[in-house]
Amino acid sequence: MQYDHEAIRKVYSNVVTIDDSSGIFDKDGNSVTVDQSLIDAARVELNKLNYQSERKETYPDWRTQLEYIYDHGIDKWKTDMVDPIKVKYPKPSS
Repeated sequence: MQYDHEAIRKVYSNVVTIDDSSGIFDKDGNSVTVDQSLIDAARVELNKLNYQSERKETYPDWRTQLEYIYDHGIDKWKTDMVDPIKVKYPKPSS
């Protein structure tokens, strides 16, 4: 079975081990039973945050951005660097 590790950890703070072949366990090695509806809800919330990491990975490093601002100004930086990434990875509406 393939578990959604990130969503499980979001819902169950007591979980320390998630093994796709043997199960989900707490710090004492006790098996933890999970409610799939809670995991699914957590996945929906986590997916809403994906745009943040996608944007972060796409933006140039801060030095490159500062040089661009210095050479072209803030407005040009926003239209050339920031806005295209925000369009490509939009913030979810709700």
